[in-house]
Amino acid sequence: MELRCAVQKYAWGKTGKTSLVAQLSHGNSTAPIVEDDPYAELWMGTHPSGPSVIKSSNEPLLNHLLSNVDSLGDEEKKVFGTDLPFLFKALSVAKALSIQAHPNKKHAEELFATRPDLYKDPNHKPEMVTAWLGPFEALCGFRPVADIKFFLQEIDELAAVVGKSACEALVKAESDSEEMQALRECFSALMNTSEESVASALKQFEQRIPSLSAEKKDALQCDLFTRIAADFPGDVGCWSVYFMNYVVLQEGESMFLGPNVPHAYIFGDCLECMACSDNVVRAGLTPKFKDIDTLCSMLDYQAGPVDRFRMQWSTVDEFCQTCSPPVPDFAMARLRLPASATVDKAYGLPVRSNASILLILQGQATSAETKEDLSFGQVLFLKAGQQLTVRVKGEQDLIVYQAFANV
Repeated sequence: MELRCAVQKYAWGKTGKTSLVAQLSHGNSTAPIVEDDPYAELWMGTHPSGPSVIKSSNEPLLNHLLSNVDSLGDEEKKVFGTDLPFLFKALSVAKALSIQAHPNKKHAEELFATRPDLYKDPNHKPEMVTAWLGPFEALCGFRPVADIKFFLQEIDELAAVVGKSACEALVKAESDSEEMQALRECFSALMNTSEESVASALKQFEQRIPSLSAEKKDALQCDLFTRIAADFPGDVGCWSVYFMNYVVLQEGESMFLGPNVPHAYIFGDCLECMACSDNVVRAGLTPKFKDIDTLCSMLDYQAGPVDRFRMQWSTVDEFCQTCSPPVPDFAMARLRLPASATVDKAYGLPVRSNASILLILQGQATSAETKEDLSFGQVLFLKAGQQLTVRVKGEQDLIVYQAFANV
């Protein structure tokens, strides 16, 4: 079944035809692209904040699942009930998203019970991000402590807003547990500093940057800092550059972000798959509500290189790969069929024991089962056990991403 999917026009999204999301949305619904509008996210799934509907009937996908429970796999129903456990997205990021983290399942239930106005569902939100169409920039997890110490020593303005006692505690920390506690104190002190003090320190550092040598600017990642500060003047989240790892994912590379991992996407296009939730705890780089106390108390303060978040894809055959994060809610597959396969060759996608959603990211094909054409931007729902066999058309390789439950 072909799906029509919801578009979220958040302010940080790329505008008009520059946005992958806008292009996908046009392919998905033929709706005209409004050049001045930000197209931030395309949601594929059943989440109530952006539910997909069946193209042929306009019936919400969730309603269809409730009345056709055989569409879901046996294990899927046993673990998650009669709903899809995942939410599949495409994102087009023009400027930094908020400094954020997602709660674990127990914490999500508590937040939903006590503050449903802010936290809209009781589910956790582990997620996997995959770069598409070039480099994708992000901040992710706390840097190695040695790096953070270096920045605090080199940037007096940052040390001033963190505070002398917190900085000294981090410098003196020796064991891993001492470093984690000292890092918690430093980050919490920064986030709780008055807006006036933060804005003043940011302005002083920005004014000092032009006088630094090229080598010093590079060491202090001034280009990254000034880009973010230009979009969020006076925002405490600008200082997060010096606490969190900066990572650039190349096309096809992936990261997994578990509960309580601080992160912020900065620029680029990507695909995301996550547990079916929209719970976000924010504390910077956003005009939205900043729940600083909740974020600082829940964060994972384990420090280290960003490579610990990277995911590896496994080869199924010469055309297909899969990636399975350490959660049951979702896994992903991707297919790349070369245009040379058009010579009377059909490829059968691996049959999944659970329901799945497919997004066509490039190329054209014909379905052997329905004889219908498939093209860029189309989103398909396959019920558990359903076969899809495709034959490539045209001169472009066919690229498809697929999301499904990991049980």
